[in-house]
Amino acid sequence: MEHAAVDLTLIGLLALICQWLAWRLKLPAILPLLLVGIVMGPVTGLLQPDALLGDLLFPLVSLAVAVILFEGSLTLDFGDLRGHGHIVRRLVTWGALVTGIIAIVAARFILGLSWEMASVLGAVLVVTGPTVVLPMLQTLRAREHLSQILRWEGILIDPVGAIGAVLVYEFVALGASNGAATYTLVLFAKTALIGFGLGGLGGYLWGCILRHHWLPQRLHSFGTLMAMLSLFTLSNMLFHESGLLTVTVMGVWLANMRGVPTQQIIEFKETLSLLLISGLFILLAARLTVDQLAQLSWPAWAFLLVLVGVARPLAVWVCTLGTRLNWREKALLAWLSPRGIVAAAVASLFALKLDNLNMPGAEMLVPVTFLVIISTVVVQSLLSRPIALALKVSEPPPTGFLIIGANPVARTIAKALEESGFTVRLTDNSWDAVQEARMAGLPVYYGNPLSEHATQHLELTGIGHLLPLSPYRELNNLAILHFEHVLGHGKVFRLAAGTSKHAHRHQEQALDHLPMVFGEDVTYAQLSSVVYRGGEVRKAKLSANFSIEDYRLAHQNRMLPLFCIGPNGRIRVANDRAPLTPRAGDTLISLIYPDSPEF
Repeated sequence: MEHAAVDLTLIGLLALICQWLAWRLKLPAILPLLLVGIVMGPVTGLLQPDALLGDLLFPLVSLAVAVILFEGSLTLDFGDLRGHGHIVRRLVTWGALVTGIIAIVAARFILGLSWEMASVLGAVLVVTGPTVVLPMLQTLRAREHLSQILRWEGILIDPVGAIGAVLVYEFVALGASNGAATYTLVLFAKTALIGFGLGGLGGYLWGCILRHHWLPQRLHSFGTLMAMLSLFTLSNMLFHESGLLTVTVMGVWLANMRGVPTQQIIEFKETLSLLLISGLFILLAARLTVDQLAQLSWPAWAFLLVLVGVARPLAVWVCTLGTRLNWREKALLAWLSPRGIVAAAVASLFALKLDNLNMPGAEMLVPVTFLVIISTVVVQSLLSRPIALALKVSEPPPTGFLIIGANPVARTIAKALEESGFTVRLTDNSWDAVQEARMAGLPVYYGNPLSEHATQHLELTGIGHLLPLSPYRELNNLAILHFEHVLGHGKVFRLAAGTSKHAHRHQEQALDHLPMVFGEDVTYAQLSSVVYRGGEVRKAKLSANFSIEDYRLAHQNRMLPLFCIGPNGRIRVANDRAPLTPRAGDTLISLIYPDSPEF
């Protein structure tokens, strides 16, 4: 018992280190997790999951994969599928089909797998996923429409590909255990009926419970988890292995049911999925054996080359026929297709189940999938930026602004920046503030900017600066710490907390190295007071005959300089470390007070 506790604690610590390392290096977390698992398992033998968990391993993996698939399916809003262009729709439908067919044929004739096992492997490797694509897009800085295509493909292919993989597996597993084609089709129809029927019914009933608040708000996340796991277990009891399809359908139903508050549930599932994924992949990678790794000879590498060098380019070519994309842009889309978490989780679970059915070739499923994941993540992470530069499809250094808050202060400043030609994105948890920003024509994200959902859905293309303009100091500080790593030093500012001893005592020491935006004495309360009393943000073009002193005199010194835009379009942000020194030819953006000076 003590040895088991040590191993479980070690897995948790290693998972934490892997997540931190991925954050520091801006890499998908799945890469260090799998590498650590391989080192701890087949390389050193320090971790033996089967001996550690025994009969609990299979149920734990099943439940973990159910949670991962459910959490992914909660993000599949059909409105997103309709609203992000025909190229994305083609990639997650026809593109997935082309990739799957080519992967199946390659697995059959290169790896020598049976058609059944080749079908499972091909279906699993269709999925890319946002957890591997989005970190690459942060460093890639491709043109905005290319980033949007890759981003939404990664988000939407996750649940769509998972549903396809589960359906293929169900068909193959039923055929493997029964043999007769007609009987297998009948059993498959039963699986589909239970999965779609129970999943849809369960999603509708639970959605009604959430929509009418028949459960306290604090129990929504926990209740949803237990409802999902109960449906998963009930489905498997009604018909063997139908549970994965059931929970996936339930998640899609909840995501598309009107009036269902899923935001808090998604955030809870993100935390739970992070814990499950981190520990799960170390355990799954540690289960690999030296014999399985030895099977990764030239056929496995040839299969990998076909997957990334034939299947993906052909799928992109088919899906971009008749579009305005040029060959350079198509080449970048064809290059970037890393596999991720869903592929690894589903492949590992299917391998366990098919091995129990004595399915020939089941032992190849996990090592080949891990080879594809590690190879595509490593190679594409290293080479995507140079390739984008060589193809001349990269954006210039980003100059836009992410603004924490969608309140009147944030909206007023954002509008001035947008009118000056800069990209702006606002984010807020207040639905009223978000609605006001949208009515003002400002792009805004509704939700917690630090959540995993924001990582997937908060568009940062063109964003190079962060302004913390929320009235909540804790949110501002957490956002600063989070986005400084993403945007880089010198692009993130903090907002003065006030001059009271209480505020000063709680000033975050971790932020002391960052400059205070607009000045060391400028607080949110002061900005809000000026805007509330009619203060305006105005622009002025300075010249040799109209200097900053003349501008101050014209407004009787009732102004606070905010930004300065040079003749070359470069913007400078006023702060306590580098006060603005506008020169002739610059455009000054200032907050004009309605009455006496405030700052």
